[in-house]
Amino acid sequence: MSTVEFTVLGGGTEIGANSYFVSGADTGIILDCGLHPKKEGRDALPDLSILTRPPDVALVSHGHVDHCGAVPYLLRQFPGLFVYTTRPTVSIMDRMLHNSVSVMEMLERNQGVRGYPLYGHDDVGFALRRTDGLEMDYEFALTYQSPVRAEFRSAGHVLGSACILLQFPGHTVFYTGDICLTHQELMRGHDLLEEAIQVDTLICESTRGAQESDDEPSYEDEIERFAAAMTQVLESGGVVLVPAFALGRNQEILNIIARLKRSRMIPRVPVYSSGLGRAIYEIYSDNLDYLGPQANLRPLDEFERVGNVWEPDAVDELLEEPCIIVATSGMMVENTPSAMIAKEMVRSTRHGIFFVGYLDPDTLGYRLLHANTGDKMPFETPGRSVNIRLANRQRFHFSAHASRKDLRRLIEHLNPKNIVFVHGDAPAVEWMAANANGRARKFSPMLGQTIALEA
Repeated sequence: MSTVEFTVLGGGTEIGANSYFVSGADTGIILDCGLHPKKEGRDALPDLSILTRPPDVALVSHGHVDHCGAVPYLLRQFPGLFVYTTRPTVSIMDRMLHNSVSVMEMLERNQGVRGYPLYGHDDVGFALRRTDGLEMDYEFALTYQSPVRAEFRSAGHVLGSACILLQFPGHTVFYTGDICLTHQELMRGHDLLEEAIQVDTLICESTRGAQESDDEPSYEDEIERFAAAMTQVLESGGVVLVPAFALGRNQEILNIIARLKRSRMIPRVPVYSSGLGRAIYEIYSDNLDYLGPQANLRPLDEFERVGNVWEPDAVDELLEEPCIIVATSGMMVENTPSAMIAKEMVRSTRHGIFFVGYLDPDTLGYRLLHANTGDKMPFETPGRSVNIRLANRQRFHFSAHASRKDLRRLIEHLNPKNIVFVHGDAPAVEWMAANANGRARKFSPMLGQTIALEA
């Protein structure tokens, strides 16, 4: 019997600061090390004080900040650590982490957030020099002395995203990271593991565990609904704003829009995209071999650049003629480009704001989606509240996270002895634990909790 221990450093029954410690065969492994998007200062970090021994290696599943944003801080605590991820993710981390430093510096300067920045640009450079980018489906040893071997398998979530297969002596662990089984516009969905691989422990994300999925429209049906909604706004002289995450949603939505324009399913109007999303788009262009065989990535110069959205006159000029704007952030966090554009749009009745990804209930995007006309809310901090006149605020289902139906299919296929549910709020984790494979031992550990998993 082979036992592996699992400890939550962050992101157990919540989404954010995702980081886990797996140990066995005298090898300690950090799985992801992210920042919490709803917290500030040191509260945003995983709790590394929980560690009872130094880790030997860190494995990063993908480049979203809630999975990699604390890696430079981790390397400051353990400068000799080996870090591995996929080849595209190294380039993505370069952009995302330097951007995080700039954002933290701004928050410290403008809002006086204590403890920021958590690390500097030099720390990012050091962390990236300690990070090796490997290809998918390549088995490697974690350290020279360790018998544990690892392999990245495509997760289908965003460019470079990977599930992580760990082979301990007598115990196989499979960590989904963020996983998607649906074929998207650019990314091919996750291919289930070969049946010959017997997974003993599955560490499974639970993001959409509390969301009904049986009646969810197909991807193409949702694209048609998206096209019809955009056409209605544009033909009425309005502007469509699509808040989108800089990594993943931005590139997917821009290429969906480009396809809809080419097929004349929407009017031929200018399409704009914002800064960080454009920088990540260039990395997509450099890694076409990681996209799905169905992908037709359009040249970035097809999409015009959004200007200085912190200048109201510039936003007013942008809103004069029908166009489509794909801007960060996807959850419309205050002071971001999507929030500053929306601040001006909601004063009018002729536009449309269409959300296309996950919305945390504590975010501005969620509050705006569910607001009534006549409500008031702020779009920047500090800032005055704006009266909302715009009624056309909709949600479209283009999530890059697996539905709970697909997660159950994954679990049935792998048939593990143990399932550890993470990366979901409490209702999502509870639903997955209650409705997943009844034969497995199921765990939903909290922050700081350590569980022993037997093969």
